[in-house]
Amino acid sequence: MQDPDLIAIFVAPLEAAGVPYLVSGAVATAIYGEPRNTLDIDLAVFPAPSQIEIFPQLFPEADFYLPPTDVIAVECRRTSRGHFNIIHHATGLKADIYPSQNHPYLQWAMQHQQRVETPAGQISLAPPEYVILHKLEFFREGAHQKHLRDIAGVINQTPLDLALLATATATLRLEQEWQAAIALAAS
Repeated sequence: MQDPDLIAIFVAPLEAAGVPYLVSGAVATAIYGEPRNTLDIDLAVFPAPSQIEIFPQLFPEADFYLPPTDVIAVECRRTSRGHFNIIHHATGLKADIYPSQNHPYLQWAMQHQQRVETPAGQISLAPPEYVILHKLEFFREGAHQKHLRDIAGVINQTPLDLALLATATATLRLEQEWQAAIALAAS
């Protein structure tokens, strides 16, 4: 299981405020597959416009680096590739926040999210197929092998909807990356 600090620091405030989110990235692959150390948490976050204004209360300046709310609002309005960071001063831990609601499989992911109990509290976890799709996209962008290793761990430890993944990887043009992850999982 992942170190609960990331969840306690970044997810608990979103939970308390009712801001919709999904945990993804290395924290999710550690839950679905093989644990590894990470200093950040990837969160798909979908605040209502009124919730953007409360981010400074959720993540106070004395404890966090948080972009100004107007920057957060701009990132939340992007149709794709929206992103901002929140950094916890005392620990250096970081949340990568992805507010874009334009991913072709986001609605499916929201409908198939899992509520998971962790030492730091309950979280909304993206389904493993959605986590894999995002890891494949990151691998395509940067070719970091850690993404393929994370995916291989999920393939080997979590039941997956392989038909959905075949369709999704074709739709997103990730077939080559998906085949590389499958090969690594089989090795």
